[in-house]
Amino acid sequence: MTIGELIDDGRALIQTGPFGSQLHAHDYVSTGIPVIPTEAIGRRLINDAKLPKVSSETARRLQRHRLRCGDILFARRGIQATGLSAIVYERHEGALCGTGAILLRIIDPKIDPTYVSFALALDSTCDWIRSRAVGAVMPNLNASILRALPLQLPEPSIQRSISSVLSSLDDKIALNRRMNHTLEATAAALFRSWFVDFDPVVAKAEGRRAVGVPVDVRDVFPATFSVDGELAVPAGWCMQAVSEFIELNPTRRLPNGTVAPYLDMAATPTTGHAPDKWIHRAAGSGARFVNGDTLLARITPCLENGKSAFVDSLADGEVGWGSTEFIVLRPIEPIPPVFAYLLARWPDFRDHAERSMTGSSGRQRVALDALAAFKFVRPPDSVARAFGESVKPLFERVASNMAENRTLAALRDTLLPQLLSGAIRLRDAERAVGTAI
Repeated sequence: MTIGELIDDGRALIQTGPFGSQLHAHDYVSTGIPVIPTEAIGRRLINDAKLPKVSSETARRLQRHRLRCGDILFARRGIQATGLSAIVYERHEGALCGTGAILLRIIDPKIDPTYVSFALALDSTCDWIRSRAVGAVMPNLNASILRALPLQLPEPSIQRSISSVLSSLDDKIALNRRMNHTLEATAAALFRSWFVDFDPVVAKAEGRRAVGVPVDVRDVFPATFSVDGELAVPAGWCMQAVSEFIELNPTRRLPNGTVAPYLDMAATPTTGHAPDKWIHRAAGSGARFVNGDTLLARITPCLENGKSAFVDSLADGEVGWGSTEFIVLRPIEPIPPVFAYLLARWPDFRDHAERSMTGSSGRQRVALDALAAFKFVRPPDSVARAFGESVKPLFERVASNMAENRTLAALRDTLLPQLLSGAIRLRDAERAVGTAI
C-alpha cells in the first residue's frame, strides 16, 4: 500500500516541520531543546552532531512538532532531499522537528516503525524519492509526494523479526562508530598535547616525564621555548601559514566523464572517515582526492555542523571526487596525513574558517586563501614523524572498524531486500548475521 493509504485509514499521520516564520534565527540558544535540521537526517539514522537548540518556551510554543520515539523524519529540501530518512530513537525523543523536515508518525500498533525505517532505507525507495523531488538546483519534497510512496507491509510478527535481525547489524555498526569516536578523541587529545599545549616540552623543561610520550620519542622535543611573533613556541619550531606545510585543493588527475568514487555533502559524516559506501558516477567539476586526504565542508550550515572526513577507503591508486564545496587538505611529507584531519577538527581552526566566511547569509563559503592563511605551529620533521607513529595504531584500529562496518552494512543491504521480498528465510538471515557479528 502507499503511505497515503495508511494516513487515510488513520494508521499514520504526516506533517511538515514548522514554517520559517515560526522559528527564527533569534530563537536558537546555546543550551536547550535540540532541533533536528535537514542536514542531521542521514540514511535511517540521525547524525548526532552540533544540533541547534531552542528554549523550553519555544519548544512549548511548537509542541505539535515535538518528536516521539519511532517517528520518521524525511529530509525535505536541499541535497539531503534525495531519499534520506531517519528514525527517532530514545536519545532524540522530545526534540523538535526542523523546518527542513517532514514527519511521518506510525499510529497503528501493528506496524513496526523500525521495520518501516529499514524499508525506507532501501536503495529502490531512495531512488523513488530522488526521482520525484521537485527542483533541479535545490530539490524539494512535500507531503503529497510522500503520500504516493509505496510500502510493503508483511504480518506484524514478520516485521518485528526483520527489524530484530537487521537492528543487530546496525547495533554492531553503531558500537564500532562509538569506539572510533573514542579512538579519534584520544588522537585529538595527543594532537592538543603536542602542538597546542606543548606538554612534552613543558615536562622536559621541568625535568619530569611527559604523560603519553614514549621514552624513545622524548628526545625529539626541546627543553626550552622561544618567541615567534607574540607566541612562545618550542625552541626550533615556528608558526607558519597552513599552506606552507599542507596543500589545499591539490591537483589530481581525473578526466571529466571518468566513472569514479563520488562523495556528496549529504553522505559526508559529521565525524569520522568517508564513507561506509561509495557512490560511483561520471566525474564532473569538483574536488579530487586520494587516500590520506582530509575533506572539509566550506559552506553553511555544513561547516558549522562539523562535516569533515578522512579518506582511507579508496582502492590503491584510486582517485575519488566530490562536491566543489569540499576543500581538500593534503599534508606535505613528512607531516603525517592525519595531522591535517586533526587540524581540520581543531576548534580554533574551525572558528577561523567560520569567521572567514563570505557571501549571503543563507549560503556563505570559506574562501580558500583565508583558510590557507591560518597560522599554526609547524613541527620539525622528527616530531612530525614521531607523531605519525604515535597515532598510527589508533587510526589503524579506526580503519579496521570502518572496514568491518562496510562488510556489515553490505550484508544488511543485501539481506534487506531479500527479507522484504521473502527471497531468504529469517532463520537463514539470522545465521548469516550471527556469523558476521
